[in-house]
Amino acid sequence: MSSEVKVPTLGESVSEATIGQWLKQPGDAVAADEAIASLETDKVAIDVTAPQAGVMGQHIVKEGDTVTVGALIATIEDGSGAAAAPKPAAAPAPSPSPAPTPTPTAAPAPSDPAAADDTSGGSSVLSPAVRRAVLEHGIDPSKVKGTGKDGRITKDDVLAAAQAKTAQPAPSTSAPAAAPAATGGERREERVRMTRLRQTVAKRLKSAQETAALLTTFNDVDMSAVIEARDKYKDVFQKKHGIKLGFMSFFSKASVLALKSIPSVNAQIEGDEIVYFDYVDISIAVSAPNGLVVPVVRNVDKLSFAGIEQAIADYGKRAKDGTLTMEDMKGGTFTISNGGVFGGLMSTPIINPPQSAVLGLHRIEDRPVVRDGQIVIRPMMYIALSYDHRLIDGREAVTALKTIKEAIEDPTRLLIDL
Repeated sequence: MSSEVKVPTLGESVSEATIGQWLKQPGDAVAADEAIASLETDKVAIDVTAPQAGVMGQHIVKEGDTVTVGALIATIEDGSGAAAAPKPAAAPAPSPSPAPTPTPTAAPAPSDPAAADDTSGGSSVLSPAVRRAVLEHGIDPSKVKGTGKDGRITKDDVLAAAQAKTAQPAPSTSAPAAAPAATGGERREERVRMTRLRQTVAKRLKSAQETAALLTTFNDVDMSAVIEARDKYKDVFQKKHGIKLGFMSFFSKASVLALKSIPSVNAQIEGDEIVYFDYVDISIAVSAPNGLVVPVVRNVDKLSFAGIEQAIADYGKRAKDGTLTMEDMKGGTFTISNGGVFGGLMSTPIINPPQSAVLGLHRIEDRPVVRDGQIVIRPMMYIALSYDHRLIDGREAVTALKTIKEAIEDPTRLLIDL
């Protein structure tokens, strides 16, 4: 008896996803609630779990296919891991005779070299990476000894065979196949389908450019005071709160001052109306394996420095682990994007619709500046505020960015709400 595996509910307003990766192959033993596939939605990756323990059955859809909520994607068969053994053995047995006897007479295999793996009768299907390597190097997979599980050929096996092939004098019959691998001036192209996340990011950013009247204003910030405060209290802070004191909490709190002072920067356009928020939910851009994501730290105006740092650290870890949920990405009234962690000196960030503004942070570097008529060296950072000019006037944008600058250069303002 088998159980059906269907696409789970993905979240509000999300009706379809892409099969990102099958984590279990047909014949593999699975435990109840074990992840068997990864789905890519518009914002996050979601694991599909097994409804029961048993053996992975048929994959109804392939990796890269688009599926809808409730669609059948696989089956789970009754049995255990031991029951999985006969299934892979049955695949390479098109001949009517038993498998042990015709092993020496595997003459039909060369007629389909693309499906052959090795002389030991391992898996009959090459992975995409192995198949690409086989085609690039002109290797006959039936002559490669697989070192992978159950004798499967790995990419390293193919590369080793290619090196051995070029190292030895090639006979005349194999010279044409060796020639492409020997030339160093080859020009190759590879087409890779965009992930659903990347497609969504592309659409949203392009939509922002086409819909909003985007403009960016710049300023620079002397980071001396924040660096001094951080160095002075970081050990005590970490000991008390169990989290490191970073710069993002300072900029988040400084942004709250600016957004409270200039409400339009924290507002959004909906149709012919402007929606003003009396709370501050900041989307923090973080890197995930599949691209940039922007989970939302909620009620930043009510959080402490420690609360902000803990929320950001948690989101960063979950982004790397791929465990962010749709709810984590929902909402947000303002965005902070820190390109400085990658070494960026200056940029014009794009707003995250339907938000109206985004703050871009950049790398800190020592630069000569004039203070009290003297040229001195200070740790400086360029900051940028991109905004929707339909809603935010230039004066308001410049004032908001100046408020952030002043709060960072004099962190006492953050304590007394100036």
